[in-house]
Amino acid sequence: MDLNIVALCGRIAADVERREFASGSRLLRLLVAVRHDASHRRVDVLPVAYWDPPPSIWEASFDVGTRVWVSGSVQRRFWASEEGRRSRLELIAAAVQLRTTDDDQPISP
Repeated sequence: MDLNIVALCGRIAADVERREFASGSRLLRLLVAVRHDASHRRVDVLPVAYWDPPPSIWEASFDVGTRVWVSGSVQRRFWASEEGRRSRLELIAAAVQLRTTDDDQPISP
């Protein structure tokens, strides 16, 4: 059995990008920083794409540093560039929740 499930909790690392397409689809792009408790204090910054989010998330204020929970899957995208064929991994969100930083309760946008 194959399985592609991702769940992460981190903080918004940069301004959120919102795109609306002629088709009516919407894309919310987030960069989420996830800190590890290992002795070397590694931080991973992960790209998240959220297609057609609900209005409450689309209209929410995502300030840098806001804690978010993301669930979804991993996808590798490929494209051609002047340097040749390129690719990148990104998380495709099925759900995103904004959280408060103190008590970790959901924020009602």
